[in-house]
Amino acid sequence: MTKPHNIYWRRKLHEIIYEADTPMGKLFDIVLLILILLSVLFVMVESVRGLSEQVYDLLYYGEWVITIFFTFEYIARIVTVKKPSNYIFSFYGIIDLLSTIPLYLSFILVGSNYLLTVRALRLLRVFRILKITRYIGESNKLKNALKDSRPKILVFLFAVLIVCIIAGTLMYLIEGEESGFKSIPVSVYWCIVTLTTVGFGDIAPVTPLGQFLAAIIMIMGYGIIAVPTGIVSAEYTKKTAKPSVEDDNYVHVNSQSCRNCSASRHRDDAEFCHRCGSPLHPLG
Repeated sequence: MTKPHNIYWRRKLHEIIYEADTPMGKLFDIVLLILILLSVLFVMVESVRGLSEQVYDLLYYGEWVITIFFTFEYIARIVTVKKPSNYIFSFYGIIDLLSTIPLYLSFILVGSNYLLTVRALRLLRVFRILKITRYIGESNKLKNALKDSRPKILVFLFAVLIVCIIAGTLMYLIEGEESGFKSIPVSVYWCIVTLTTVGFGDIAPVTPLGQFLAAIIMIMGYGIIAVPTGIVSAEYTKKTAKPSVEDDNYVHVNSQSCRNCSASRHRDDAEFCHRCGSPLHPLG
C-alpha cells in the first residue's frame, strides 16, 4: 500500500532541507548560504549614510525578497518534521525565528514613536550569520573541542586571577595612591590590563621596583595568552583525528536526519535513529 502523496512530498522536502548528501540538498544549502551572506551585507551597507535613495530602495526590496524566502524555509522546516516543537525551541530554530521576524515587525510597528525600536529590531537580521554554522561541519568539532577544554581553561583562568590579585596587591604596596594605584581593586585592574598586553596607559608605575614588577607581568602575559590556545588546539586535534578505513572501529556517518527528533550524523548502514529509534527510511 502506497503512502499518501502529501506524506511523500513532505519526506522529500525534509531530505532537501535537513540533509546535504543529495544533489538537491547541497544546492539548497549553497543557495541558503549565499542569501545569508547577502542579507548580512545588506544590513551593513544600509547603515552607511550618504548613499542615494535608489541604493536604499534596492536594499529594502532585496531584503524583503530574502525575508520571504527565509519565511518559507522556516515554515517548511516546521511542517516536514513530526514534532515541530523539537525544531522551534532548538538553538537553530530560535535563531531562524529571530533572523526572520524583524522586518515584519518593522512593517507592523509604524509611527514616529517606534522609529528607534524598529531600527533596533531590523538590526536583529544580523543573527542570520549564525545560521551558517548549521552548514559548516567543522563547527561541531570546534564546539566539542571548546566544551571539552572548558574545565582546563577554567582552572587556568582561576590561576591567572590569583596571580593578578597577588601582583595587584604588591603593586599597591609598592606604588601607593600617589602613583594612581588608589586601591587594591584598581591595582588588580591594572595587572589584568598589563597581563593581557592591552595596556590602556591610564595607570603606570613610576618607581624602579614597580617598573620591574610590571616588566615581569608583561613577560608572563605572552606565555599566558598562548596557554588557552594550546589547550583548545590539543582538544581539536583529538576531535579531528579520524581512524583509518582499515580500523575495525571505523564508521562513516552522513547527514541523514530523523524526521521524528531531528537527530543527525547517522551511520550509512543505519535503519533506525540512534536517538529515538524511529525508522530513517520509511517504506512507501
